[in-house]
Amino acid sequence: MGRTQAFESAAAVRAARDAFWERGYEGTSIVDLERATGLNRSSLYHAFGNKRGLFDAAVGDYLEAVVRPRLRALVNGTSPLESLHAYFDGLAIAIDTLPGSSPPYGCLLINCAAGLAGHDDAARRVVDGYRAELEAALRHGLAAATTDRIVTRTELDARVRVLASLSMSAMLLARVSPGEALALLTTAREHITSWCG
Repeated sequence: MGRTQAFESAAAVRAARDAFWERGYEGTSIVDLERATGLNRSSLYHAFGNKRGLFDAAVGDYLEAVVRPRLRALVNGTSPLESLHAYFDGLAIAIDTLPGSSPPYGCLLINCAAGLAGHDDAARRVVDGYRAELEAALRHGLAAATTDRIVTRTELDARVRVLASLSMSAMLLARVSPGEALALLTTAREHITSWCG
């Protein structure tokens, strides 16, 4: 019985994640969450406490299932340059395919930064933690890909900020201007090529 509840909770979290991803925290009602998860309000409250508890669980699932596998590839890839290109290529593919189809949803955490995190300290810390993880993975990838060149720490930090900014901007614009989002990702790839060869 406990295994069934755990499975139902995991499935509910994934379904809620996609609802929040599509509509944002504020735009997703309890009725939307009931529809998405197939659970009634009392079951949702019993399992997660409230809407925010379910959102926090959905963000945790998003980090583990979507974000961190992409970032790990930047750190653990066999070819740092190919891994950097693959990261931005993956974002370009995601703009057309996540999680439904049209319009693209961008990034749940970037969407959160534009909404809830603007007035919620806990959400702000999660978004800032994501930014820090992204920058650390990009720093690792860039440092490994530029071993044959002398790059100062200041120069590396500036390049990391450029790539992180292009990545986050593209995922924010994915919802409203997919073409411009793809152009930003192309710019990121061009920078990587010019910096790393």
